[in-house]
Amino acid sequence: MTVLPNASRAEISEAKVLGYLLNSSHPDGASKAAFFTAMGYRPADWRVLRQALAAVALTGRIRVVAATNHGVKYIIDGVMNVPRSGTATVRTIWIIDADTDIPRLVTAYPAEERDDERA
Repeated sequence: MTVLPNASRAEISEAKVLGYLLNSSHPDGASKAAFFTAMGYRPADWRVLRQALAAVALTGRIRVVAATNHGVKYIIDGVMNVPRSGTATVRTIWIIDADTDIPRLVTAYPAEERDDERA
């Protein structure tokens, strides 16, 4: 498999972006918020980050596909164009829950700094 199934329909919720990936006070998301903020992403323009992550779903490289109790998990690495000139390589985790065929973003972080495959 070379692409995330139904990647064009991938769900990336406002709560995931604002409440987690861009939330500097979230216990698990603070380090991610520091990374994405340093790249130029801002809560006021959270849709820009959502769009960049959606592009990774469409164009990124699938590293791992794993069946879980909840569905099928996909670990995808990709390059994002960032608001501050340049690019960033990110690792994204997606799940297609057992009761649907739509991928949903679980998390995203800098690939080079956290090259493990935890979700």
